[in-house]
Amino acid sequence: MHPRPSPIAASLYTLRDLNADVVIMHGPHGCCFRTGRLLESDGVRVLTTAMAENDFIFGASDKLEETLRKADEMFKPKLVGIVGTCASMIIGEDLKEAIDKVDTEAVVLPVESHGGFGEGDNTEGAIAVLEAATKYNVIPQEEADRQIKMLKLATETEKTRGMAKGEYIKPNFGDNKEEIAKIVVKSIKDGKKVAFVLNAKKETSYLFADVMNIDFDEINKKANKNNKPTIIANLDENIGLPRIRDHAKNIKKDLAKNNIAIDYITGGLDEYPITPRKAEEILKEKNFDLVIVAGVPHALKVEELDKNTETIAVTDGPRLVEPLRQLGYDHVVAELDAHSKTLGTEHIVDSDFGMMIRTVVGWD
Repeated sequence: MHPRPSPIAASLYTLRDLNADVVIMHGPHGCCFRTGRLLESDGVRVLTTAMAENDFIFGASDKLEETLRKADEMFKPKLVGIVGTCASMIIGEDLKEAIDKVDTEAVVLPVESHGGFGEGDNTEGAIAVLEAATKYNVIPQEEADRQIKMLKLATETEKTRGMAKGEYIKPNFGDNKEEIAKIVVKSIKDGKKVAFVLNAKKETSYLFADVMNIDFDEINKKANKNNKPTIIANLDENIGLPRIRDHAKNIKKDLAKNNIAIDYITGGLDEYPITPRKAEEILKEKNFDLVIVAGVPHALKVEELDKNTETIAVTDGPRLVEPLRQLGYDHVVAELDAHSKTLGTEHIVDSDFGMMIRTVVGWD
């Protein structure tokens, strides 16, 4: 009942992850404006054919051809994605025909997605890109199949445990970060068994990894203890599209600089719908006193953990706060603007909750 991400935006992000040089949106100039502008921070040149009222009646294939030629002249791209929008797809614009009429050395992927594409799930737009990338030999079929499987599982997770369950969910900005940060620091000082679980998605991992980017040595020094929390993370650098693998490498390097070792790697950053299964096994076996899950916490079955385990979820969605509480999390912390804060970066960025934990550490 409430707005959800668009398949068009998912197409744009997936082309970014394929390291596309240019993306052309075949539609009105305002379509997915914010997403297009954000992706410029990641080095993608996002253009539009700027369809207008007459084009909705008579078509705009000439505008698409012209925009593709200009993009080729201006940027000399190696990989271009042409993404359909509601306007161009509803009137049946032929993206392939326009591509065939333009002489370019670039690989050009036609992506016929729109706001109501397939079932209307945002992941449908990502799948359309992967299918086109396979057809044009940009990625192998086995990688596309794996990615598509993950995307379908992600949709299932959102529809059963997240903010796409169907009913209207009022935005909620979660618990007081200072109070929850005190719980984390006190638990470590008191010698309790604490686990940080990073189960993050794509570039947002740069923000959620900051939650565990803490000087544990300083906490232990003040408490005269040697209590190192267990770190569990989906940071396998050998899984995923090129840009996603780089994210995992970059985060691991940043954590290592602060002497933070990852104890268990559960999988890749694009496997967040299934990586919680391994994390759950570890959490059940070790029987922790406090568990902090950051990124996509609703994918982890918190309801199956020991009832005596205190749990904290760190999410980027105000509409996810209430569903997370319903799942059984004791505390929920909401981070805002995760995408806009992490686009264009190659390093961990400050999260509000991470900064609050570090502030609490410095108070004593």
